[in-house]
Order: sequence, then C-alpha cells, then structure tokens
Amino acid sequence: MINVLIIDDDPDICFFFETVLEEMECHTHTANRIKDAKELNGRLSFDLILLDLELPDGNGLDVIQNLMDSPSFPEVIIITGTGDARGAEIAFKYGAWDYVQKPFQLDDVYLPIERALKYRKEKLTSRQRAPLARSRIIGESSAIQTCLEEVGKAAATDASVIITGETGTGKELFARAIHENSPRAAKPFVAVDCGALTETLIESTLFGHEKGAFTGASAKQDGLIVQADQGTLMLDEIGDMPLTMQKTFLRSLQERSVRTIGGTREIPVNIRLISATNVDLDEMVKQNLFREDLLYRIRAMDIRLPPLRERKKDIELIVLKKVHELSSHYKISAKAVSKEFLDILSANPWPGNVRQLINVLEYALASAGEDPTLVPKHLPPEFRVSNLSFDSDNLKTAKTMVHRVFPEDQQFPSLAECRETLEKTYLKQLMNKVGGDRKAACRISGISQARLYALLKKYNLPGFSSHSS
Repeated sequence: MINVLIIDDDPDICFFFETVLEEMECHTHTANRIKDAKELNGRLSFDLILLDLELPDGNGLDVIQNLMDSPSFPEVIIITGTGDARGAEIAFKYGAWDYVQKPFQLDDVYLPIERALKYRKEKLTSRQRAPLARSRIIGESSAIQTCLEEVGKAAATDASVIITGETGTGKELFARAIHENSPRAAKPFVAVDCGALTETLIESTLFGHEKGAFTGASAKQDGLIVQADQGTLMLDEIGDMPLTMQKTFLRSLQERSVRTIGGTREIPVNIRLISATNVDLDEMVKQNLFREDLLYRIRAMDIRLPPLRERKKDIELIVLKKVHELSSHYKISAKAVSKEFLDILSANPWPGNVRQLINVLEYALASAGEDPTLVPKHLPPEFRVSNLSFDSDNLKTAKTMVHRVFPEDQQFPSLAECRETLEKTYLKQLMNKVGGDRKAACRISGISQARLYALLKKYNLPGFSSHSS
C-alpha cells in the first residue's frame, strides 16, 4: 500500500486529496500543522507528501528538508496558494517533485501525483540492483541520496557530466564514483586541476608534446587526454581554462583525437569527460569568459552537490568515520567523540564544507594527544568562541534597538508589536549590510534560506539580487 501524507490546514483541500488518493488506492494521513506533520513523519513511513507552504505554525519550506530526510526518502509535491518563482526554486533545490499553485483543476494535481507515484515504484524496484560504489562519499541525507541517484544515471552512459558545487564539497569523489560504477571502471581515471596550471603549461599537460617542441622539452611526453584513453578524464575547475585553450579542447572533443605540441599527426582517443566547477559557467558565457559551444558540449548532465550546511544531518556520520580513518592513518589510539563536540560542529556554517571539517578534525586529534575522548577544548579557538553567547552584549544591543524603534515618548508597544518591528528592522539592516546577498545573510543571521525568504516575503522587503542567485 502506498502511504501519502497530506499537510494542509484547509479541510476542503484535505478532503479533496483524500478522495483522489483513495481512488488511486493510496492510504492517506492528514496534518494541519507543521508540528503534527513532523510527528507523523517521524512515526510512519511515507512514499509521497503533499505539502502546503502557508501553515498556521510556519512555512512549509522550512521543513521540506526535514521531511525528505526521513528514512523512506519520500517524494514531495508542493501545493500552495501563495507561491512564486523563488519559492519554487527553493523547493526544487531541496528535491521536490513538483510545484502546483492554487486554485487548480483536477488534472493540475492528478498528473503530478500519478507521475510521482509511478517514479516512486520504479525507484524502489531499481534499488534491488547492485549497490553503488560510493568512492568514500559519506552521508545518508536526502540531498546526498539525490546526488547518488544522479551518479548512478551518469555511470550508465558515456554522456559528459558537469559537477557543480562550492569548494570542498567533494566534486572529485563524485567524479570517481561515476567512473567506478561505469563500464570504464577498469580503465584509467585521470584528474587535472585547470586552475593550478598556467596558460602555457595547460596545453602541454593536456595534449602532450614532442621532443624539442619547446625549450625544456627534452623528451616526448603523452598528454593527460591520451593517458585517459578508454577511461575517464576529469577537468576540475574547468572555468579557469583559458579561452584560447577552450577552442583547441573543443576541437579535440569533436574530432575525438589530439595533436601533440610539435606533432604532425592526429592521435585517436576515446575518453569520458567529467568537468567540475565552483563558478556559474552560464554567467561566464554571458561575460564572454567561457565558450558557449564548449559548455553545450561538456554539459549533457549536470550534478549539483549541496554545501555541508544543507546536509547537517550528515555531519555526525562524517565526523565519526573520519575520526576513525584519521586515527588509523596517524597510528594513534581510537577516540570517542562527545556530544558537546558534535553540537559545536553541527552549529557551524562550514563555508569550506567537508574539506574544512576534515582539517578541523585533524587539528582536534593533534590537540587531543592521548586524551581518549574529543571534547570542545580540542577544537580551534575560533570554533569555541563562535559557540558562546554573550548575554550582556546581546541585552545591550536589544535595549539599543528597542529605544531606536520605540522612543520613550511613544506609547509602549505589546510584545508582539515589538517583536515584529524589531524583526523587520533587523532584516532591513541585515539585507542592506550584505547588499542583498541572501547566502551571506543566512550565514550572519544563522537562519535557513527558506526561513529568510519567508520573513522577507512576510514584511514585503526587497531581498532579491544577482548576488544571491
């Protein structure tokens, strides 16, 4: 039996969906508030969730990740009367199946539900296949599961893939996972960081050179493209490839051959290309910094890796596994990990993502020495300070803000009025400080992007800029 959770505070909408879903032989549960939805989702296993955004106790976008991170990894369809393009973008970023706006006709919701349930059945059936080789990828959150599903799809083809994500999110690990699960797994996997090569060196590195082709070329050297023949070539930070080199590389991809520097013949090659970048290549195309025809050629599939702050459920698992691996590597005794240690790490925004987290764990292990358990004092000082709450400073700031918003000669407001006015004032100053960059605003304020979006909308404040797209 297919289990469906309906989250909506409108009884008529709930009854409508219950009727439709019963005809589709689904078993339904209904929640009118976020609190009730969390309780049901924690207790029961669902295949599909129909989620309204405007609920009495909050915005549905604030809990979509929590709902999708449940052990059953349900599909989610957003159904709302107050949505817009930005809300849909956030929902799709978290992996929502579809986004339907009220008022709607029967077909508007029936078809997305039918397709989501069909996809769900196919996905559950496909899980019976051989498990995916994960290449040291750690995590069980819905965000990582979605990425691994894309890895499986990419591995089944020879299509060119672009992996996008912030620095430290593990782009090379995912590239290796694609290679290791593909028919080319027994062949070479060759990775090169385009950003680490000078403009004069990158051509020789990729295409190779003949003896005497230039000063210092004392011997013939095969390029990385030839070395990756029959296997996979990964170009990390492909956005750093010089424009002059992009044209030559595009020709090589199209002709499936390379010509070494100083060479006279074409060498046929058969490679699978995976590119990675932490920049917006579409924006680079607009600025004439990246060739549009090359982008089309290298992006048959696109896998977006989530930053660590969007998959905090995985932090504890990463910490425990990495502490064990690092302890074995450095040949030190195994360490236990305290709850307080994990709490501080989970509260950090991790701008450097998993790579930064691993560096901090290496520091903590060195700091711990022979101590059997990792505790907060083993962390770098800046992590311990960031977790402190200085009540006197907070109180002073709060008094200043209250006096600024409500001068003493005015009638003193209610607590609700004070909270809303201070909240609106804070948001105005926050967005002004970061120049409209919502990601920066989230880092400073400590709230999720979905919550920030809901507050900006609540107070009708401008918060949309090119910096935050």
